[in-house]
Amino acid sequence: MEIAASHCIRTDRAAVTAVVLGVTAFAVAQGLTYPLITLVLQQRGEADAHIGLNAFFYAAGFAFATLTIDRLMRLLRGDILIIAGLSGCALSLLTMSAFDGFWVWCALRFLLGLCASSVFTVSEAWLNTACSEDVRGRVSGLYGAGLCGGFAVGPLAIPLFGTQSGLSFAITAIYVAAIAFFSALLTRRATTLPQPSRSKGLIRFMTNAPLLTGMVFMYGFADIAAISAMPAYLVHMGFSQAFAATAVTMVALPTAVSQPIVGWLLDRVNRPAIAVAASVLTSASFLTIPFIESGAAFLVAFAILGAASFALYTCALTLLGERYAGDRLMTGSAAFSLAYAAGSGSGSTVVGAVMSEYSLAAGPITIGAALAIFALAYAVSERRRFRSR
Repeated sequence: MEIAASHCIRTDRAAVTAVVLGVTAFAVAQGLTYPLITLVLQQRGEADAHIGLNAFFYAAGFAFATLTIDRLMRLLRGDILIIAGLSGCALSLLTMSAFDGFWVWCALRFLLGLCASSVFTVSEAWLNTACSEDVRGRVSGLYGAGLCGGFAVGPLAIPLFGTQSGLSFAITAIYVAAIAFFSALLTRRATTLPQPSRSKGLIRFMTNAPLLTGMVFMYGFADIAAISAMPAYLVHMGFSQAFAATAVTMVALPTAVSQPIVGWLLDRVNRPAIAVAASVLTSASFLTIPFIESGAAFLVAFAILGAASFALYTCALTLLGERYAGDRLMTGSAAFSLAYAAGSGSGSTVVGAVMSEYSLAAGPITIGAALAIFALAYAVSERRRFRSR
């Protein structure tokens, strides 16, 4: 089978399908583990700061894999690396169902982050390699819908199977393993593969595109804070664990529906303008949370902030494919994964710490303020970029 080394003129549907299936499975695993582990550790009496520390191990594994992705791709072809990553995720989840020690879970979350990063990074690069420019936004929106749909489905295992046993982990592990098998079948029909990134290209990319990378950082910061720290926020406010899990689903489910629309807009409207609007809307959603008291209003706010924050990632992914090609797609995807890991690590630890140290309201206010600052910085940068043309 001959594999294309650059952008394809026609969209490689087999590759796109495999990528969307794989990243959906990754999202199901992450959507389950963040709220489930938060709720279980909270039941055991762990402090919010300790819960954030456990989530940090996932981000650390994610970052480690990102920094070594060029070496991994010299050892394994891109499609094989995705399948191996999905298999590793399934093994990590299955082991979590059998062991419940805090430090054991920290180690397993590191491994889960390591495997998930391989899926995430290679999938991004492959997606942009496999689609043509005229449908790039819509394909990115489809990819985003798969991610968000996975995030929405993952937490549903909590009310179905509870938090007292490891059944939620075991069922999810079986699902991820099945997706790895089907992805292996699909990749046999693919006509494209992403190119390995050049050595030392990661820092150069982040230096040349700091705000594009920062867009993914802010998405990770807001996203993980929403699905990790906000369940604890709701429980502290007196809501049930089932409601907290439902709120996490409300972050993801409307997002899955909205991303194809965002992708359609990205193919027809100024892309940086959509990114600025998404940042402002996400910021406003978080800043209103301390003033909300009713459960229904919380669900609406979570739905809006979920759709708006993920639109940042969809914008960044589309802009990456628009502005870069070849091996720089893999380098950019690795930079995005590292930015996401840094953002998610910061989101879980910083927000948990300020909620413990100051007040519950300090958590969402911190996120909202950070997003407002980014929106201003990105708007100024794009205005200068437009004037310099």
